[in-house]
Amino acid sequence: MEISTELLKSKCHVNTNEEGDRFVGIKADSENAMVYFPMGYQLPDTEHERRRDILHLISVLSEFTVRNDRVLHMKKFEAPQSVDFPVNAYMEVINYYLEQRSYYTEKEPIYKTSDRGNTDWAKTIRQQKPLLQANNSPIYLKQTVRDSTPNDRNLITQIHKYCVYESFQKLGWLFTPNLPPKPDFPIDIKRFLIELNDKLGKTNNDKDKRLFTSMIAMLKYIDEETNKRQFYFGTDSFEYVWEKLIDRVFGVSNKNSYFPKATWHLKKGKTRTFEALRPDTIMVCNNKIYVLDAKYYRYGLTGEPMHLPEGRSIHKQITYGEYISINNKFKDENGNNPTVYNAFLMPYNSRENIFDLSGIFENCGESTGEWKGHDNTFEHVQGILVDINYLMHHYTGNHSKKIIALADSIERALTENGGNLPIEAEISVSVGSDY
Repeated sequence: MEISTELLKSKCHVNTNEEGDRFVGIKADSENAMVYFPMGYQLPDTEHERRRDILHLISVLSEFTVRNDRVLHMKKFEAPQSVDFPVNAYMEVINYYLEQRSYYTEKEPIYKTSDRGNTDWAKTIRQQKPLLQANNSPIYLKQTVRDSTPNDRNLITQIHKYCVYESFQKLGWLFTPNLPPKPDFPIDIKRFLIELNDKLGKTNNDKDKRLFTSMIAMLKYIDEETNKRQFYFGTDSFEYVWEKLIDRVFGVSNKNSYFPKATWHLKKGKTRTFEALRPDTIMVCNNKIYVLDAKYYRYGLTGEPMHLPEGRSIHKQITYGEYISINNKFKDENGNNPTVYNAFLMPYNSRENIFDLSGIFENCGESTGEWKGHDNTFEHVQGILVDINYLMHHYTGNHSKKIIALADSIERALTENGGNLPIEAEISVSVGSDY
């Protein structure tokens, strides 16, 4: 499969999250390859940046999906197809080859006669004629020294050549339109695996260990795959990735204590406690608590009210907020109940959208429940649009500025939409606009 890097743009697609257009990841076969980005993603302008973003998409999917997430929904009456393509193994093999600019080779020791080098004294004494000094002690003007040369015929080198060719067939188009030479030796996967496992058990070099482990993963995949012309890496359920990204950046680690539970206290028999309602993310900032629900909904793309969180989700958020606000364990040292805020976080494109918005975090409105009053902050659930490019490229490192900026966005929205609620001193912290 040869793909010109000039055509990389034509191989990228931003999905709509409509039926039949929900897959995020890579699909490829021997003739074609496509990269599918999540809805709202802004593709960069240059080939270099597109290549960078494709590699970053692979990293995000590798970190935030597990095998059960990578299930493709097939056509009606066809069973779902599980995808367990070892993309990181393929990338490791490619990167090793590009860094070394050659195949892996083992070096067999050879010996030569020289007056410098790493002397093998046992061979020198046997093979070289010494000169005797005045005190009859020998001196060797020439010595037998150890040298090395690559052994290109070694089996481990052949295995690497095969793995390099296979990896470039599937993913090498991200780096170059040219394929390395096709191996001209018999392919014996089971023999290759035995050799690699043996080498892995004997090596102490971390770089070699990563390479051997990656080649083992590749060969197992090749040995087990049923469709040799096509492979997938990605998910039809990017909403789970969105939830994990939000929780990674904004959430506290001990959110279980914020979950409201329900219990039956029976007159006869054992008490029965039900599983807790589980908000996606709990954020804490300046002693205030924010209940966040990550919604991978299409509203940020379409502006269509039908694509907003439904009533059931709104009621849950208000219940979460009320539970936290009245629970004694969340009171401060003065016995005051915490201030609790509520928000839905939905993806959008800050560079191209129908709202004329450009911020990393932007408010699109608020939702309330008719069954509750509107006097508490948590009873106003804010709709916050989050730039998906920014979140996908900034989920590592220190998140304190992002947390403060999101808190600021939610509180400002409450002022604008609620109007009659008291708001504490405003916070103004920039998170930057770089991608």
